[in-house]
Amino acid sequence: MSAAKIKKGDKVVVLSGKDKGRHGEVTKAMPKEGKVVVSGVNMMTRHRKPTQANPQGGLERIEAPMFVSKVAIEDPKTGKPTRVGFKILEDGRKVRVAKRSGEVIDG
Repeated sequence: MSAAKIKKGDKVVVLSGKDKGRHGEVTKAMPKEGKVVVSGVNMMTRHRKPTQANPQGGLERIEAPMFVSKVAIEDPKTGKPTRVGFKILEDGRKVRVAKRSGEVIDG
């Protein structure tokens, strides 16, 4: 299996769909399903019945998963969407690199 290009905690930009152009942070990554959950994006309304835990019930707004192909990492320098590459540093660590600016994405 190849290395993950988008991980939990990454800042991403939505490329297509109803939320195109919106920015958010990945709160959950599901690599086996090829989906991610982005905070504040792809909101869905769920009707909840009253229960003992939630006696009021009502409408609950939650973030739904979206396909990873619909999002791109936000370039650390410009804030625009970018592709991800990999690079091995002098100390032997393999890091993700933004293709747009060449900036290292993770530490």
